[in-house]
Amino acid sequence: MRYRATLSYDGTAYCGFQRQVEAIPTIQAEVEKAISAVLGHPVTIVGAGRTDTGVHARGQVIAFAIQGWRYDDQTLLRAINANLPDDIALQDIAPAMGFHPRFDALSRSYVYTIINAPQPQPLWRRYAWWIYGELDTEAMQQAAALLVGEHNFATFGSPPQGSNTVRHVLQSYWTVYPESFGQRLVYQVEANAFLYHMVRRMVGLQVQVGQKRLSLAEFEAAFRACNMKYARMIAPPQGLVLDKVTYPPMGEASSQT
Repeated sequence: MRYRATLSYDGTAYCGFQRQVEAIPTIQAEVEKAISAVLGHPVTIVGAGRTDTGVHARGQVIAFAIQGWRYDDQTLLRAINANLPDDIALQDIAPAMGFHPRFDALSRSYVYTIINAPQPQPLWRRYAWWIYGELDTEAMQQAAALLVGEHNFATFGSPPQGSNTVRHVLQSYWTVYPESFGQRLVYQVEANAFLYHMVRRMVGLQVQVGQKRLSLAEFEAAFRACNMKYARMIAPPQGLVLDKVTYPPMGEASSQT
């Protein structure tokens, strides 16, 4: 039986999603260990994306195949979660024969949070980038809008495979929330796929616009240059969350497994 599941995790203590050498803690290694403990045989999971060290997820999607399970799906979900550490948890689980979380995905959505305040905010330190000083949020919104559409995003990252750096960004915008300590800025971006460090570089360059270190024209020129030397500021990982992976309706996926 093959299953798909939605996975949520706090990535602070982990060296990214992808399994590495045994001594290095990763999300994939912890989830595989938990599922294997429940089933009594080795299990390998496949994820929709490979989040970096310190990056979080509320909507990571995984798939795995199991043997010999005689109980219902909800019992399996509870059993796996009982074997996971407190900072990782499956949110749902369902049979999904022929499903591949990466190849079947239509788009992925990320959220990045900035705390703009005169003083550090300890309760946000694991989940946001603290920036003091005034930010021109209107200029950042204009910069974000320039990224929508199909473009060459080579300025913002390298491809995980091959050499294609063209991506289609479906949404790119900021929402500003007033807080007692200042303001919280939330960047939401959705694309068919992302380059390595793409979101964090996009955030970094937009922050430079907000700080008036770059004009909007300079931002656009850097973006169009298709050269990473123009986006050297990489936003720190703790502000980034893999929010959602979108798929066709069940039964319409075209898996390339």
